[in-house]
Amino acid sequence: MIINGEKLDLKELRLMDFLKEKGYKTELIALELNGEIIPKDRFENLILKENDKAEIVSFVGGG
Repeated sequence: MIINGEKLDLKELRLMDFLKEKGYKTELIALELNGEIIPKDRFENLILKENDKAEIVSFVGGG
């Protein structure tokens, strides 16, 4: 699988485990998986598979 351009040699990965490990706040991100925007209500049960390509975009506030 590829996440944000980085290849991970895994058969599958639970999205929420990855997000927590990397310090993402789910309320501040958007996820595109294989060209589709994934609603936040699907994050909890989402398993990324070997051939998936994911892009995680984190929103940062400022002024």
